[in-house]
Amino acid sequence: MSLNSTPSGERISIAFFGCRNAGKSSLVNAVTGQNLSVVSEIGGTTTDAVKKAMELLPLGPVMIIDTPGFDDSGTLGEKRVDTARKILRSCNVAVLVTDASRELNGCEKELISLFNERKIPYLTVKNKSDLLKEVPADSPLQVYTSALKKQGIKELKDALGRLYSPPEKQKRLVADLISSGDTVVLVTPIDSAAPKGRLILPQQQAVRDIIDSGAIALVCRETELERTLGSLKNPPALVVTDSQAFAFVSKIVDKSVPLTSFSILMARYKGFLSTAVKGARVIDILRDGDSVLISEGCTHHRQCDDIGTVKLPRWLKQRTGADLDLHWSSGGGFPEDLSSFKLVIHCGGCMLNPAEIEYRMKSAEKQGVPFTNYGTAIAYMNGILERSISPIPDIDC
Repeated sequence: MSLNSTPSGERISIAFFGCRNAGKSSLVNAVTGQNLSVVSEIGGTTTDAVKKAMELLPLGPVMIIDTPGFDDSGTLGEKRVDTARKILRSCNVAVLVTDASRELNGCEKELISLFNERKIPYLTVKNKSDLLKEVPADSPLQVYTSALKKQGIKELKDALGRLYSPPEKQKRLVADLISSGDTVVLVTPIDSAAPKGRLILPQQQAVRDIIDSGAIALVCRETELERTLGSLKNPPALVVTDSQAFAFVSKIVDKSVPLTSFSILMARYKGFLSTAVKGARVIDILRDGDSVLISEGCTHHRQCDDIGTVKLPRWLKQRTGADLDLHWSSGGGFPEDLSSFKLVIHCGGCMLNPAEIEYRMKSAEKQGVPFTNYGTAIAYMNGILERSISPIPDIDC
């Protein structure tokens, strides 16, 4: 991802749902102006979610998602329906695509019930309007289209733009913790797990947020941190480090200088820092045989010293002395049933939108399972949790 592109987790997610052969894929192709989804008269052609990032005014950056038919059947069909259900967890806006030539069926009524249950704003699209002798007038929550004839597509886009209102107050990753003219030092280790030729997403976002606020961002590795701090005339207003370097960095940065991590800032940005702080404190009561889920929101190639599969297990063992029953998940594969776990340790969630993170957090909460994230857990295990959250005001923990 470049510094100029909008991350998928920051885009408004618009998902198209409906029965097989309602024309979802044809509409997605028409809205995006590209042949993204395979179109066929055979029901069940779309077998997995198809995503396309684009700009949709006045909403701005959006993620358009085509889902499999919600009425699919059979062993494979049930898996496709499960894929569509998972998309419900993260979408901001739902588009229910129906056949204009008939009344709503049971599948479509079930989808409407799910939209209402999850409080997802939705638009009903009566597709295949070319089959009607007379096309009724559109309403704010219902639009008539013909994907085949490319009719009603502009009206559909306009209706989507009116349906969803982004939050008025823009959330900031770090800018609200500093002032214009401040110097902020960002510590970014470059080890075997670091992506080649680029910074990871939270680091990119922090750099942009800092310079947008009129402050100065200084970026260095942990091995150059002492020299970087020594070159400054005055102490920095804030030091932000990769959580994996917490133990090393905290010894170098004077206690008078505010210190936190990218992961902790991301937890606050995504809205679950208080929950993460409370969850991290459960680590000390873990015992032999307790099950712990370590979950990542994205999928990537595992390195020899991977944080999720190598470093966190090692640090948990060192802190607790317990032989834990560790489990892992990544990408969209977050388990529905968490009841067997004593703790969920999640990544910062930079690639997930707030709706998906909130779903995962609340799913754990409903099942009575503490929920934390990598950075908060690492800070706690290093004995610097209170220091690492002190730069952040109003934490309920």
